Amino acid sequence: MKLILKFGGTSVSSPQNIRNVANLIKKLSKEHKIIPVFSAISGVTDDLIRVTNLIQNRNKDAANSLAKKIIKMHTDVADQCIQNSKIKKDLMNKMKTDLDEFQDLLHGMLLLGEVTPRSSDYMISFGERLSINLVAFTLNEIGIKAVPLTGKDVGIVTDSHFGGAKPLMDTTRLHVSHTIDDLQQKKIMAIIGGFAGADQHGNITTFGRGGSDYTATIIASSIKADEVWLMSDVDGLMTTDPKIVKNAKLIKEVSYIEAMEMALFGAKYIHPRALEPLVAKKIPLRIRNTFNVDNPGTLVTATPQPDTQKTVKCVSTIRHTGLIDVRGGSMVGAPGTAATIFSILAKEGVNIMMISQSPSESSISIIVKKNDLDKAVNALEMNLLGKIIKKVDVTVDVSIIALIGSGMRGIAGVASKVFTAVAKKGVNVIMIAQGSSELNIAFVVKDSDCNAAVQALHDEFNLGK
Repeated sequence: MKLILKFGGTSVSSPQNIRNVANLIKKLSKEHKIIPVFSAISGVTDDLIRVTNLIQNRNKDAANSLAKKIIKMHTDVADQCIQNSKIKKDLMNKMKTDLDEFQDLLHGMLLLGEVTPRSSDYMISFGERLSINLVAFTLNEIGIKAVPLTGKDVGIVTDSHFGGAKPLMDTTRLHVSHTIDDLQQKKIMAIIGGFAGADQHGNITTFGRGGSDYTATIIASSIKADEVWLMSDVDGLMTTDPKIVKNAKLIKEVSYIEAMEMALFGAKYIHPRALEPLVAKKIPLRIRNTFNVDNPGTLVTATPQPDTQKTVKCVSTIRHTGLIDVRGGSMVGAPGTAATIFSILAKEGVNIMMISQSPSESSISIIVKKNDLDKAVNALEMNLLGKIIKKVDVTVDVSIIALIGSGMRGIAGVASKVFTAVAKKGVNVIMIAQGSSELNIAFVVKDSDCNAAVQALHDEFNLGK
């Protein structure tokens, strides 16, 4: 079986964890053709982003200090990973080459005192670039011939949308399949860095946070893999956040479309676009725990087994968002009003997470991320207040709660059960949205009411059983 294994940052967060992962790969490679994909060591991508922010703020000393911390941490882990003196020397030489390039980039950005989207992607791609060195040489020490390859090295070609690149799949399939086939014929295992690729000009691009999942599924589609395993520090997708509801349960099986909805509504263990490359080829995906490999995890597939179907499969939340309510009599019957509002927000780089409009057309309610709230309100007031908009109301700290499950389609009374259960807890619903697919019901409450609403819904639909 051709198997793509993607390991998250916690899986490689210490020398011992790296050795454990290497042993797991060796064990699985006896039965399967394994292509592993790795994230950066836990916390490193955040540190690299902080370095770029410090450069942007011209805080040279703090940027240098944090960069030194990143370099020391990787050299310390490299020293502890390997016992064999020759392999350790080879690893240290490879790390030095990459870390020298990292320092050259840092100094160049500090001299210019600016961070472009292109240089930012280049900088934050180093997390994965360094982690794959550690894994590849650890595998070499236990008898597996392995070579570290970045997304660019393996042949992932993207557009030039830095920070949120999309793969050019036809070109990528040709390059990736050729690279991996060539290595497998030589009995060499490719250890692939996730999160990044390169555009057609050779510039490093990244897929955005959680993008290593996307790398894994791009590789899977390119080589027609039999299955993808996303290995992290959780057993799989849960019926809700176990920090909110103690009796939250593992979901055994979901469809691609349900998993996509869960990703969009805050399931941080799947990149929202990661399932796209799998759907056409119907490649199954499993979400599994590196530290609990006996648990089969959650299976994501085109056609889940009938016994796994439920009306509602999970209650998801997106916390700490902001609600903007735009009102005005001039909006009524005026074509293009919504388009104007959305265009203004798009120009400011504000992503709209949820929309609701009353049939009277006199108001539109919009949910945005909390850190976009001030920017969004200022843009609307500067451009539209006193024209087509008469009033802009803002509610800070609201939460989106979404019930997800393909079993809701065509079932009468689901919405009634939802809002009755929430009302019994004294929770006021501020805004509601449901798509015609009936795959989810989403509504907005004050953040202080979120936990009570989630618990009520989890109990109402017996998700803990």
